[in-house]
Amino acid sequence: MRIMLACALGMSTGMLMEKMKEVAIAEGKDYKIWAVDMSSIDKNEGEFDVLLLGPQVNYLLDDMQKQYGDKVPVLIVKPVDYGRMNGKNVLRDVEKAYTEFNKSNT
Repeated sequence: MRIMLACALGMSTGMLMEKMKEVAIAEGKDYKIWAVDMSSIDKNEGEFDVLLLGPQVNYLLDDMQKQYGDKVPVLIVKPVDYGRMNGKNVLRDVEKAYTEFNKSNT
C-alpha cells in the first residue's frame, strides 16, 4: 500500500510518517509511506493508494474527497492520534479505510 500524508507544510506530519513506518516494518508490511505539503498532492496523483490529511487541514477534506475520493480513500488523522504521534492507531485507520474503499469499489 502507498500512503501519502499531507499537511500545511509537511513537517510535523513527517514525524507521524516515521512512526507509521516503524509500525509497518515491525509488522512486516511493505508499505510506502511519505509526507508532503498540500501544494504537492497534485504532483503525486496516481502514486498513492490512500490520501491521509493532517488534522490542521481538515477544512480541506471535502475538496480533497471531491478531487480524489473516487480513486482512493481520503481521510483525516484523528487529532488525538496526531498529538500523541500514535503511528499504530493511524495505520489501523488507514488499513480499515483502504479495505472498506476497495470492498465498495469492486
